[in-house]
Amino acid sequence: MTKKILVLCTGNSCRSQIAEGYLRYFARQEAEIFSAGVETHGVNPMAVKTMKEDGIDISNHTSNNIDEYRNIDFDYVITVCDNAKERCPYFPTNAQKIHYNFPDPAKAIGTDEEIAEEFRNVRQQIKDYCHSFVLKNL
Repeated sequence: MTKKILVLCTGNSCRSQIAEGYLRYFARQEAEIFSAGVETHGVNPMAVKTMKEDGIDISNHTSNNIDEYRNIDFDYVITVCDNAKERCPYFPTNAQKIHYNFPDPAKAIGTDEEIAEEFRNVRQQIKDYCHSFVLKNL
């Protein structure tokens, strides 16, 4: 049976979008991957660009609110930032809840190159995490 995984972040613009991209890539047909935020901020263009550098296209992703997925019985809910974990509404689900706080690359300051480097660093952390998650849980 296909597992259902929800990646949850504050605005569903960066970290959860990157995680959704990598989970889809690593899980292949083993899971249905969703991402959402406790708010919606739109998909961050730097997240799209950074993922494209690693060969993964998330340009068609949408920024979704957690309320859109209330009726889905998830197997896993992964929060990727402390704020989402604290603000996550109660879900009537038996999903296993997993939390890993990644730095927010959208808060990076500096030159364009320094900001791009922070996005790459966070992308790598999320990629490693997602690969490990799929190996352990799927």
